Formats: sequence, C-alpha cells, structure tokens
Amino acid sequence: MIKVGITQGDINGVGLEVIIKTFLDPAMSEICTPIIFGSNKTATFHRKALAIEDFSFNIIRDVEQANPKRPNLVNIYDEDINIELGKSTALGGAYALKSLDAACEALEKGKIDVLVTAPINKHNIQSESFKFPGHTEYLEMRFGNIKGLMLLVAGALRVGVVTGHVPLANVAASLSEEKILTKIKVLNKSLVEDFGIRRPKIAVLGLNPHAGDSGTIGTEEAQIILPAINKAKEANLLVYGPYSADGFFGSTAFSGFDGILAMYHDQGLIPFKTLAFSSGVNFTAGLPVIRTSPDHGTAYDIAGKNIADESSFRNAIYMACDIFNQRNEFKGIMSNPLKSTPTRKER
Repeated sequence: MIKVGITQGDINGVGLEVIIKTFLDPAMSEICTPIIFGSNKTATFHRKALAIEDFSFNIIRDVEQANPKRPNLVNIYDEDINIELGKSTALGGAYALKSLDAACEALEKGKIDVLVTAPINKHNIQSESFKFPGHTEYLEMRFGNIKGLMLLVAGALRVGVVTGHVPLANVAASLSEEKILTKIKVLNKSLVEDFGIRRPKIAVLGLNPHAGDSGTIGTEEAQIILPAINKAKEANLLVYGPYSADGFFGSTAFSGFDGILAMYHDQGLIPFKTLAFSSGVNFTAGLPVIRTSPDHGTAYDIAGKNIADESSFRNAIYMACDIFNQRNEFKGIMSNPLKSTPTRKER
C-alpha cells in the first residue's frame, strides 16, 4: 500500500473538511494508506463543526504505527489552539507550517511515499522559516533547490506555467529563453516519466495578446519564446507555438496536445479552472518527490459549512498514487529496456 502523507493546511479553511469527506469512503483505504499530519483536537473540532458522527481517525504518534485499513492521523501537537473558521490568523499559518514541516520530514526519511497538501494561506504562513510565495517554491528549496514546474492536471488536460507566483507587473522581466526552455524540458520529462506518454506533444503559449501579432503588440514571442521552442525542437522534442492563449483555448485546440506551457499564472490557470475547477489537481513536476494538491484555496467563505467539494482533493490522492506507480514502472523499463511495456497512451 502506498503511504500518502497529507498536510492539514490552514486550520481555519476547508482543508480538514475535504480530507474528512474524502476518507468517509472506506474504499479509499483500499487504494492507499492515508497519514494526516495534524492534531486529534483540531480534527475533532472540524468533524463536530461539520456534524459528521460516523468517522474517526486512527490516532498515532509515528508513521510506523499506521493502520493500512484506516485513515491515520499523526498527532504532532497536543495543545488547544483557537480555531476561527473562515478567518486568516497567525495561528492558522503557524499550524499549517507545522503540519507541512512534519510531513516533509517524513517524506525525506522515506516514511511516506508521496505528499498531498491541503490549501494554505500564502500570507499568514509567512515566517522566518517560510519566506516563499507558496508550496511549490518551498518544496523546490526543501528537496534539493531544484526548479520544478507548477502543473495543473485534469484528465488529458495538463497546463504548466513558466512564472508561477510572480506579480503580473514582473512577468515579462522574469522571462528568458533559458527559463522557458528549462520549463519545456521539465514538462516533457514529467509527461514521459510521470504520465507514461512516450512522445509527448507540447504547446507553448505566447505572452502578449495575439501572441504579439508579429511584433505589433510585443516582441517577447520573437525574441524569447520562439527561440526557446526552436532549441527544444533541436533537442528532438515535439514542441509547437507560440499560440495566442485566447484562441488556443477558445477553439479547443488544446485538446490536441499532451501538455501546455503558459507564460504566467493566470494565463494558464483561468482557462484550466474554467474547464476543470472541481476536478483539477496541482502537481509539482520536476521534483525527486511526488507532491499533489487540490486546485482550490482555503475557501474561507465556506469553511465549516459542510458544502466544500472534496472531488479535487480526492483526485489529488488518486494522482499521487498513479504517478508513484508510473515512476516505478518507468524505472523498471529503464533498468531493463528489452522488457519495456506500452505506455498508457499506446494501450
């Protein structure tokens, strides 16, 4: 059984709600061994707020005590804390970080196989030990200072972004031919190793309206993006573009590609969430570890109201397990290429 480490996220948001709702289904324990890093007291508060009676975690002190047939909770703190559903508080950030640190430590030590993170508040989690725009950048630092790729996934729709949590005013200056080429290569590698696509086809979006319109509305396409695409082609990658983002998604051209690379956060995430808000998953590609999360935030406005949809979180669990298995399959093929099996796309 794959051991799935799960962070509780912001204690005032919907993280624990979607976690509890996901594992109300006993069939989930047939897929993995879930291990939440948090507190029995905090989890009980949320369960009672949701008026859920027929559910409990198996409370443990260490991952080794996990019951493979139950949703487990590693009790990493015992103190009573003030939970204020729907509010951004310093405690909300502090205990989200406490959970994240404990889960990452378990992942580093090989006690869990994959990591699934519940939503955090990017403002209240800031501290001396967390000075990052979000989970992605923190995990990049923690697991080898490796530049990963924020990849949003829903079925065959996979959208990555070159500049993740960067203010819009700084996006153009943050782009370079080298950075775009690096992200293309990370995306291609992930599509092969994590999703089992032998020869992925990748679309790259332009930065400006109408992809610059031949230089009339900007020169980044000609000077930065197209040269990166051409270098990727020289490396025998199937990369196309740059495409105008509005027409690309509006005409459903996206369905002809295995992966899409947007230049900035909202350019990729707005169409993605429009198409797959309740089912999408955020995957940090390019890291040596596997981390997924739901594609929504803390949702303070509905916290504690028992109306949060757990579909995205459940899909994050499924995807983490699928990628874990796919990576192992890929490693097996690489160690013995004569016994290679067809990829998922070829079956």
